[in-house]
Amino acid sequence: MSEPLRTLLARLIDYAGLFPPAALPMGTTVSNYARYRSSGERWMLGRLIVPVARFGELEPALASVATTRAEPWQISALTGADLIADLDEIAAFNARNRGRAIVDAIETKVATSEGIAAASAIIPPEIETYFELPLALDPDALVAAIAGSGRRAKMRTGGVTEDAFPPAAHIARFIARCAAHGVAFKATAGLHHPLRCVRPLTYEPRSATGMMHGFLNVFLSAALIIGGSPVMLAEELLEETDPATLTFGDDAIRWRGNSIATNALAAARALAISFGSCSFDEPVRELHEMAS
Repeated sequence: MSEPLRTLLARLIDYAGLFPPAALPMGTTVSNYARYRSSGERWMLGRLIVPVARFGELEPALASVATTRAEPWQISALTGADLIADLDEIAAFNARNRGRAIVDAIETKVATSEGIAAASAIIPPEIETYFELPLALDPDALVAAIAGSGRRAKMRTGGVTEDAFPPAAHIARFIARCAAHGVAFKATAGLHHPLRCVRPLTYEPRSATGMMHGFLNVFLSAALIIGGSPVMLAEELLEETDPATLTFGDDAIRWRGNSIATNALAAARALAISFGSCSFDEPVRELHEMAS
């Protein structure tokens, strides 16, 4: 795999096997994550995503898995309605599992600048915090509040129904606002495939289909915006469906006459951190098929 592509993909995929459409049991999710950590593709693997409400299931599952690498598991915890109680649970979990696993990031929904300020005031500074923002309206004020708090942003890029997928223009606007304010961000949901395509929305045999965003579209678009390209160009890339338009060279990734060099990809990844996916095998397999 070329250096530019490795730069784009390093630690890009947070594993969220507990969530739809996979919705796997805790034991299977933990076993899968252990396997991915020991695989040849582990360099693409980010954190394990687990709701705080399911820590009671997580700890026995962790205890049943043999640790094959020295580094503790990095976990991003989804918080619920009672943030203070969840932070107490996280502190207790980290104390009990020192050396085996650490919750070093949290993800929480927020809809107001006041909510961002209030949450930031009680979240320990060492915990990487992602505030999930609504995309339907311009999130500039919310992103500015996140920048002021020193935290990070999160966008939802899909789901199990067609209306859960935001328009490309909303994704591009979110990325542009984050780039303008120097706010790091992640994405979640719907990015199972490298390139935008029509696919089944769930793993059910007769699932409805819909147009799904691709993770290459999203993160290459982020590289364009962060590198100073017009947002309209990024929107065009977000809507790209033809794999033949992308080439993966030794010095750059190219798309329709546009070239994104390795150093530009590295700069983009400093802000465009990762995406959560309920599958790791599927995006990795399809990526290899596309890049081969």
